Amino acid sequence: MADILPFHQKRTPEPLWREALGRNLRATREERGDRLVDIAERAGISPQYLSEIERGRKEPSSEMIAAVTGALGVDLADLLVGIVREVRQHRSTGPVLMAA
Repeated sequence: MADILPFHQKRTPEPLWREALGRNLRATREERGDRLVDIAERAGISPQYLSEIERGRKEPSSEMIAAVTGALGVDLADLLVGIVREVRQHRSTGPVLMAA
């Protein structure tokens, strides 16, 4: 006779901070029609590093985040609101994975 395995629900993990930050920075830059190289230059960082931040590959310091938001001309609080909105949306619509 087959064993009955316990049934557990697993939620997908919440997005990582660096990934949510990167998506929001990229979306803001693209909405404004800015090029990555221009924002990187204004922020005083390399385009490659900004690209890695936008892709969620790097965990930037608070000073780096301030430099990028300043280069974008956005308020840090507004950026954070966008990140909070993304995380809350993920919580309410994130798929539930079933595991045995």
